Amino acid sequence: MRSGFPLLAAQAGLHYLDSAATAQIHRDALDAVLRHETGSRANVMRGTYALADAADRAYESARGAAARFLNVAAEEIVFTSGATAALNLVAHSFGAGLQAGDRVLVSQAEHHSNFVPWLMLRERKGIALDVLPVRPDGQLDLGRLPQLLREETRLVALTQCSNVTGAITDVAAVVDAARRVGARVVLDGAQAVQHGPQDLRALGVDFYAFSGHKCFGPGGVGVLWGRAELLCTLPPFCGGGGMVGEVNLDGFSWAEAPRRFEAGTPPIAQAVGLAAALDWMMSLDWPRLRERETALCARLLDGLREIPGLRVLGSMAAEGRAPIVSFEIAGLHPHDICQVLDAHGLALRGGHHCAQPLLAALGVEACTRASLALYNDESDVAALLDGLRHAAKALR
Repeated sequence: MRSGFPLLAAQAGLHYLDSAATAQIHRDALDAVLRHETGSRANVMRGTYALADAADRAYESARGAAARFLNVAAEEIVFTSGATAALNLVAHSFGAGLQAGDRVLVSQAEHHSNFVPWLMLRERKGIALDVLPVRPDGQLDLGRLPQLLREETRLVALTQCSNVTGAITDVAAVVDAARRVGARVVLDGAQAVQHGPQDLRALGVDFYAFSGHKCFGPGGVGVLWGRAELLCTLPPFCGGGGMVGEVNLDGFSWAEAPRRFEAGTPPIAQAVGLAAALDWMMSLDWPRLRERETALCARLLDGLREIPGLRVLGSMAAEGRAPIVSFEIAGLHPHDICQVLDAHGLALRGGHHCAQPLLAALGVEACTRASLALYNDESDVAALLDGLRHAAKALR
């Protein structure tokens, strides 16, 4: 696996454990971007010459690849600059139809990208915002759903997987509860897509967002999926070229979805690279890879138990979670820990991880996070445990 990632192949001494922030890009994705930029670089939806036709085909082929990865129709795929842009698009376009008195439900576990847009919508439209709490183990307290979901609830916006605790949401239970009050469900899949293709038809949600750089593709590209019957009713978020039907001095008409949500020049080469990454991912044996990730996570959790003063945030079980492990060491600042680990070739992240409401619920201001991906192995876990033991002594 490691040999397929140029940066990791070139830096043998690097233990990269920050894939929840950005996964390394696979060689197939890099090669696809280079081929496109050197062989068919042109704008899409603009030209009638051969190069432009090639760019059109490459871009639409990328839409198809994203659709296959999610088991949805290509016309339901909207390319954005990332998951943040996709979630903001839903907040603005779906939110345009909301009014004072309508309610949106989010959770304490959300990344700021799936929390702040709804706070902004509350300021803009006067909606009410309800918050689903988390349990001490970092899992969403789904038992509170009957109390929080009301007739006025129009949307439920939740993470599929926490970027702090690795807790995986019981999406089926959320969808079932939301349907009882007629609410739609938007799922932030940014941390889930790295761990395999998703079947959105089976999940039953209405919107889904993820970023290319989280799943071994380029940065600067993301995907919003929405049900076709919903996308065709929503107003556009941004105005400009490509998203209109006709423009005159009196007004304009919208293009059909998904084009109406892709104003201006889209991330063409990035989408092509993302398609290559997704196609590569779909060729892998994911049941076997998930078993391996779980085993590595179990080894990490077992080792962390032995470090004095260390507390893991969330569950200590390796099963039923993503291999994302956040922890604090009493008396030590996460930034100091990460700097000491960096000197040992270990790349981790320290801070609040854009999840301040969650960290507040767990009783900390900041923490250190190790996130494993399919290119990590036992040597990475062993190096991290050795590095943490050294850091705990050096910083006290």
